[in-house]
Parts: sequence; structure tokens; C-alpha cells
Amino acid sequence: MTGDEADISRWDRTWPVLPYLFILLPMLFALAQDRRAEVAVLAVLTGGWHWFMVSSRFSRIERPVAAIVYFVVTLALIAVLIRMNPLFTVAGLGAFIQSFALLRGWTAYLGVAATTAVLVGVRPDPRPPREMAFSFLLAVLVASTVGLFIRTVSEQNRQRKEMITQLRAASARLVDLAEENGSLQARLLTQAREAGVLGERQRMAREIHDTIAQGLTAMLTQLEVAENVIDDAAAVRSRLEIIRTLARDGLDEARRSVQALRPAALEEARLAAVLEDVADTWSRATGVPAPVSVTGEARPLHAEVEMTLLRVAQEALANVAEHASAGRVAVTLSYMEDVVVLDVRDDGAGFDPQVADPSPAGGFGLISMRQRVARLAGDFAIETAPGQGTGVSATVPAIPAGPRNG
Repeated sequence: MTGDEADISRWDRTWPVLPYLFILLPMLFALAQDRRAEVAVLAVLTGGWHWFMVSSRFSRIERPVAAIVYFVVTLALIAVLIRMNPLFTVAGLGAFIQSFALLRGWTAYLGVAATTAVLVGVRPDPRPPREMAFSFLLAVLVASTVGLFIRTVSEQNRQRKEMITQLRAASARLVDLAEENGSLQARLLTQAREAGVLGERQRMAREIHDTIAQGLTAMLTQLEVAENVIDDAAAVRSRLEIIRTLARDGLDEARRSVQALRPAALEEARLAAVLEDVADTWSRATGVPAPVSVTGEARPLHAEVEMTLLRVAQEALANVAEHASAGRVAVTLSYMEDVVVLDVRDDGAGFDPQVADPSPAGGFGLISMRQRVARLAGDFAIETAPGQGTGVSATVPAIPAGPRNG
């Protein structure tokens, strides 16, 4: 059974067939009583008319005018059959059904009245007018009641069909949405995987730049200084000791970066103390004083917050050593109620702020610092101008330390 056939109710399949039954049965009995050929011909003609208008192509009577024409012709044929043999009064039952099945609105009750008038008025045996009027009213009442029931059932069938159609449409939409959702989930998974790969690449790039690259740069600087004082054994040994310390620290930080761990220094001390050690080591390597001042109430912060500020300070100091030619650097760590601010300012050469990165080689420094701060929904700013020094400021949320962020 197809979907369209399933939508057709039992009543929809039954009512078009009933007129054949109401014509065939009285015809058989009439021919048994009196074998009149005209009765058989007219009965077959009536059935043929119903087949042509209803059974062969239902769309013929979908228009109200065509339905009325069909009903009038059918009623006229039934009237002639009743005049020929009263047994065909049974065909009036089929006409009652057709009036409610085919005619719309008030015309259905008009069809019932017309059918009743034919059944009462064309019978060959005359009856008193009062009896005919009573029969007419009674037939109209009974037929209208039955017709109202039929119409109610038909309306319920129609509503059921519409509901089934809507449910099927909704089901089809749900299937489409499910397929679309599955496709979207697949795309999201792919994008998440790609974003994870990109994020890890960016993290490694930042860590390599902030640890290995900075350490190698510092070691090269110390080697250049050692070359200039090659005749001073004590100075050379001092520079070699600094290089050895830088190499050891860089190797340790590289290993921790690969393992996505926080810097070793932050595992053993607070951020302010670590910044002082970093600034002191940097000052000894460059010969430029870099005092660290702390304002506000220092407190433990989340590991990501402390690591971000430490890396920004290291990168800012590395940039000063490489580009600024500064005579003094000031590092300030400010603890506020809901944010913590790191400022690194120097009195060096400065640069054009319209340039994305002052490094001639197109380094990763400023980009790395911005990315780190942005990951914490913080603000990163640079104040500089040629010949007026540079100020780097990183403002991040003061997220408290977690249970393991001792």
C-alpha cells in the first residue's frame, strides 16, 4: 500500500460504491417481478452516469457546479426509476449519501430536501397530502441527522489526513535536520581538530620563541662580549658562566614547554620574586639596570596568568636588549582588585608604532605577547615613538590560584 492509499479512509473508499448497490439490488428484484427491458436499461444508465462522473475521474465533480449537475441528473434518473417500480426508492438512500459527500455547505441540505421530495412525490401510489407532508418532514429530519453524522466523520477524516500530512512533513524536516546536524557535527569536529592543531602549533611557537630563541640570542650576545674581552680571563670566565647558566635554563624550559608545564621558577617562587630574578639575570647579562617594583597586595594567581606575565616580561626585556640600546629599564607589577598589570619601560631608541614588529627579521615577539594576553581576555598595549623609549603594558584578569597552583 502506497502512502497516498494509506491516507484514504474506509469511508472514502465506501461511499462512491454505495450507489451501485442501491441501484443493482432493486433492479434485480424488479426484473424478477416483471422483466421489463427499459428498467434494466435505465438502471444501467444511472450506474453508468455515476461511474462517468464519480468513479472514473473524481476531479470532474470537484467543482461545485459540476457536483450540482451530477446530483440533479442522478435525482431525475432515480425519479423515473421509482415511477417505473417503487422498489427503486432504495436508491434514494444513495442520493442522501451523495448529497453530503459531494455538495458543500447549505446545498447539501437542499439536496436532502430535493431527494426527499422525489421519494415522497413520485411514488405511483397516491397518498393524502397530510401524510405526504409528514413523510417529507420525517425523511428530511432523519436524512439530515444521518448526513450531519456523515459530514462530521468526513471532516474528522479530512483533519486526520491533514495531520498525517503535517506529521510526515515534520518527520521529513526532522530527517533533513538530523542529516544537516550530522554534517555540521562532522564539520565542527574537523574544525575543532584543526583549531587544536593550530593552537598547539602557536603554543609551541610561543614557547620556542620565549625560551630557546631568547636563550640562544642571549648566549650569542655574551659570546660577542667575550670576544671583545678575550684578553681578560676573568671577564671571559664570567661570560662563559652566564652562557652556561643560560644554556642550562633554556634546555630546562624547552623540556617543560614540550610537556606543556609552567616554568620551573614559578613552581618554586611567587611571580614577583621570579620577575626580580629574571630582571637581575638580564641586567648582569646586558649591563643595563632593570629594577622591579611591586604595587598592591601581591597574591597567588592562576598558573596561566603568572606564566603569561612572566613570558611577556622576558620577551619585553629580550626586545630591549636586542633593539632598544637603552640605559635603564623599569619593570612594574601592579596588583589591583580584579586585574594585574605588568609594565616594562625603557629609555631606549623606541620605534615607529605603525610597524607591527620592530625586528628586522620580522620576529615573533610582539605577536607572541599579544597572543598570550589575548588568550586570557586581557589587553596588550605599546607606547613608543622614535627616540622616546618604549613602554609595554599587559593587563590580564587577576584569576586566583587553583588548588594545585601553590
